[in-house]
Amino acid sequence: MNKLYPDAAAALGDVVRDGNLLAIGGFGLCGIPEKLIEALRDTGVRDLTIASNNAGVDGWGLGLLLETRQIRKMISSYVGENAEFERQYLHGELEVEFAPQGTLAERMRAGGAGIPAFYTRTGVGTVVAEGKEHKVFDGETYLLERGIRADLALVKAWKADLHGNLVYRRTARNFNPLAATCGRITVAEAEVIVQPGELDPDQIHTPGIFVQRVVHNPAPARRIERRTTRKEDNADRIGKKDDAPLQANR
Repeated sequence: MNKLYPDAAAALGDVVRDGNLLAIGGFGLCGIPEKLIEALRDTGVRDLTIASNNAGVDGWGLGLLLETRQIRKMISSYVGENAEFERQYLHGELEVEFAPQGTLAERMRAGGAGIPAFYTRTGVGTVVAEGKEHKVFDGETYLLERGIRADLALVKAWKADLHGNLVYRRTARNFNPLAATCGRITVAEAEVIVQPGELDPDQIHTPGIFVQRVVHNPAPARRIERRTTRKEDNADRIGKKDDAPLQANR
């Protein structure tokens, strides 16, 4: 029952393959499994399809995999912070399937719950609906969306025990719980590792039955996707710690 692996490379080495579909947790740069993404890059696997809220930024997160051309297709809801993503997409080097954010979340949840597809009103009458089945319920038109069942899911937790039970912290509890359930194999990266029984059962967000492997990352980088600071009104304010709220929100 001990699911802890010595490092991210060991956890991925025998489970990732060319052409895999991966579900990866995170929202922007918050709650991304950074060590697992780096290890995925280092495997050299290619032609990956990745379902994730966005594609990171240049030089970090999933942006690392774009730089090495390991991603063939992205299934995403927001991609506006990555210049390399834009360049590859506009030059026809990267296939992109845009999905409304709620729809993407539900596609992961459905896949994890064994639901192959579902109907939603979101996207009806837009380019999102092109090529998809439409059906009328109670006088309203819905379109059919497929659930996502990934070959491999990579997620980031705050705490994990050796059985793979996971607890997320604050905003990192975004796409991570959904991605964790929809992977045939799920690997979790956690900041804190505890013994079985140390987690309050009422506080566990992802039960260990969904998680096959765990890796420890005690010192995450905590990068900020887009830094916005307040302009100083006068010279008297220079030197004061106005960035304290920013640091606290990392």
